[in-house]
Amino acid sequence: MLFVAYTILGLIAGLLISAAFMPRSYTIEKTIVIQSPLPSVMSKVGDLHFYSQWNPWQQKDATAKGTITGTPMAPGHRYSWEGKKAGAGSLTLNSVDEKHLHFDLEFIRPFQSKAKDNWAFEAEADNATKVIWQNSGSFPWPMARLMGPMITRSLHQQFEQGLANLKKMCEGEGES
Repeated sequence: MLFVAYTILGLIAGLLISAAFMPRSYTIEKTIVIQSPLPSVMSKVGDLHFYSQWNPWQQKDATAKGTITGTPMAPGHRYSWEGKKAGAGSLTLNSVDEKHLHFDLEFIRPFQSKAKDNWAFEAEADNATKVIWQNSGSFPWPMARLMGPMITRSLHQQFEQGLANLKKMCEGEGES
């Protein structure tokens, strides 16, 4: 019995020590070109009423309840959510200029974490827009650090899908 207790304690200690050496932070960056004018594309990101239409993370939880406050494309514009799968958190527009949107992202549940969600928009030829989506944050110790590689892999997939959804939404506007 004592052997089992020491084995379990050893495993727990090993996991906690491993977590201390795992990455403390992450940065994800994805880019896409959308065949739509910059103001139109930027408004789909800066108006959080569109957020659940293109963001795959929000689409995964049909039970999530969202609340949008503030003025679209203005600092303080905020999307808060709570759901069984999505947990609870908020995305708040922090600053805006002609080619950038900067958001503060906060997760309350399943674990507390904060991140920066930054967007850059560059006008391209033929009324196209290059979109760069970047997210960076920290991995709280110990669980998020242990799950860091899995979280990062999932974020890469979600960003690729989110940009593809945004492209489809923006390019589909011209169709009748």
